[in-house]
Amino acid sequence: MVARLELIVADITTLDVDAIVNAANSSLAGGGGVDGAIHRAAGPELAAAAVRLAPCRTGEAVMTPGFRLLARHVIHTVGPIWFGGQQGEPELLRSCYARSLELAGRAGLASIAFPAISTGIYGYPLGLAAPIAVETARDNVAAWPSVARVVFCCFSESDAAVYRSVMNR
Repeated sequence: MVARLELIVADITTLDVDAIVNAANSSLAGGGGVDGAIHRAAGPELAAAAVRLAPCRTGEAVMTPGFRLLARHVIHTVGPIWFGGQQGEPELLRSCYARSLELAGRAGLASIAFPAISTGIYGYPLGLAAPIAVETARDNVAAWPSVARVVFCCFSESDAAVYRSVMNR
């Protein structure tokens, strides 16, 4: 069975999925944007669990329980900071999605939701990041048969429009 790829506009912290992906920093201590929102919604237990797994290198991923979230797990991945695309950013971003899917698959999870990793404060252009996200999910999900649902969760309709155009190609 091939996973169903979905696109939604929502607050990722409200999703009832097996895992949400956190666009984390290397210390896994919480920060701004999606990372801060996930930490606030999950409660202080998340920070305590995550800090034991730090540091997490760019392109890598680790998993914790979801604590107070509807999501049962949080997969923390550290996306690349955008420096113009000449310092391995595309490969590192691809690794974030692939490693997150791998963790979900190895844990036997059925559903995973991704934010637009690295497109906030890290400055990765959404028009370049969205194709990497979608293509990496399509290319890697077959290796993990338990993963039946991959959700791309956008915070705005304008971001969703970019993903929609990529997914319809």
